[in-house]
Parts: sequence; structure tokens; C-alpha cells
Amino acid sequence: MKKINTELYRVENPITLASMSTYEDFSKTAKQLKNKMKQISEKLADFQDILYANNQYSVLVCIQGMDTSGKDSLIRDVFKGFNSQGIEVHSFKTPTKTELQHDFLWRHYVALPKRGKFGIFNRTHYENVIVTRVHPEYILNENIPKINDIKDITKDFWEERFEQIRNFEKHLVQNGTILFKFFLHLSKEEQKRRLLQRLNTPSKNWKFSPDDLQERKLWDSYQVCYEEAINKTSSKLAPWHIIPADNKPAARLLVAKILWQTLKQYTNITYPNLNEKDRTLLEEYKKQLQNEC
Repeated sequence: MKKINTELYRVENPITLASMSTYEDFSKTAKQLKNKMKQISEKLADFQDILYANNQYSVLVCIQGMDTSGKDSLIRDVFKGFNSQGIEVHSFKTPTKTELQHDFLWRHYVALPKRGKFGIFNRTHYENVIVTRVHPEYILNENIPKINDIKDITKDFWEERFEQIRNFEKHLVQNGTILFKFFLHLSKEEQKRRLLQRLNTPSKNWKFSPDDLQERKLWDSYQVCYEEAINKTSSKLAPWHIIPADNKPAARLLVAKILWQTLKQYTNITYPNLNEKDRTLLEEYKKQLQNEC
């Protein structure tokens, strides 16, 4: 297998999405890619157990991408071996009435993983600078002071929102959240193929919505908004990774590898030691059990 250099996919300087590949196979078959991903996934599941016992850090995995980019299936496969008690998945759709009574980050903040747990945001707080930029009329539902019309939503408004997101993520990292941000970079041609597959496969018809076609017409606008959001918010503390998403097995392997390469560096995340009293009495406890009638 071609060696995977995960650094190539981390955003450290301004990027242009149109110039970045949406396909990778690492010179291996789908079966080989799946087998390798499974091996890494098992290591991640073991780490989850240690993370839970350590109870100092949490892990937040943020996944963004266009419709059909493979977010759901990636989550299902990469985290398949996890203990369900140690992981929570949240999918953020149109804000509810209750959520709209708070600032735009509130619903994301209350969904953050507790110490010792993994959290996955399937669509994330970035919906608030992507979908709402493509559809600025949605901002009016937030009832923000001095925003009474679309014309009130200026460039400064978006710059402030980017800053608020950067501050939000900085706060999380400084308080023990290990943060990952993945953009599943899909080509327009591959999205067309996957949408047609949904239409042509009866068991997948339920996944299709006419809205998918309306949003597809706005493809270029979405790409511009994603590109700017990534460039404005990728930092050393909270970097973005651009994942070529046209080949699902390769995308899943790459995400798993980035997760594992980062998490294994946290050598201070270990099983807790017994207190001195219990440690000295271990042999006595063993004898008690062995001598039971």
C-alpha cells in the first residue's frame, strides 16, 4: 500500500478546493483499504476504553460535506467497534424553535461530549456559516438585534461569526477536548452518480429528496462558502483536513488514520492507577475471592 502522508490533507495554508483532488485509492483495492481501516478502527476502539477510564479528555469529531459525500457510512464503519456508551452522534438539521431562542452555538455547546467520551457532529456548527450564507434569509429566523433584513447581513457579520467559531473551538481545546474537523471533498460528477443510485435502488429511495436537486443547483455557491469557512477557521489548535471523498473506502481509511496518528500521541491518556491502599491489598483481595466457599 502506498504510504499515507496525512499531513498532505491538513489545511495549514489557504487552499482552493477546485485544485484539490476528490479521489484517492492509495494504490490498493477496496478490499485492501477496508481491511486496513478495520485494523485502525480496532485500535481506536481500544483507545476509547482508555479515554473513558482516564476521564480527563473528550474527543469531538466534526464532519462536513455536501449531500451524498458519505458522512453517515463513514461514521458507521470507522466507529463500528466502539462501546455505544462511550460515543454520541449528533446530526444538526434545521434549528428548532427552542434552539432559535439561543445564540447559534448554543445547540452545539449542549451536545458536546463529556470527559471520557467521543462525540461526533454529523453536520456541525459550520452549517451556520455555510448553509446560512447560501441562504441568508435563514439568518432572519434567529431574531438577532439589528438584523431585520437580508441587507443587514454584511461581510462584517460573517467575519464576526468566523471569529466566534474560532474562539469556541479554542475554548474547547484549551479545556480538554481533542478536536478533529473533516471536510469530505466530493466531486459534482460523483454526487450525480450517487443521487442516481438512490433513485434507481428501491431500498435507497427514502434517502432522496427533491430538495437535493435544488441544493445541487447551488453547488458553486456551496464550494465558495466551504472554501472560505475552511480558510478562515483552520488553525494549529483546530486544523481542518480535506478528505477526498469520491472513493468511500479510501476516505474512511484516511479519516481513521488521521484520528489514530493524533490520538496515540496523547501518552498521558492511560488507565488510572489504583490508590496506594488498594494496590497493597490486591493480593489480599485475590485470596478472599479464591477462598470463597
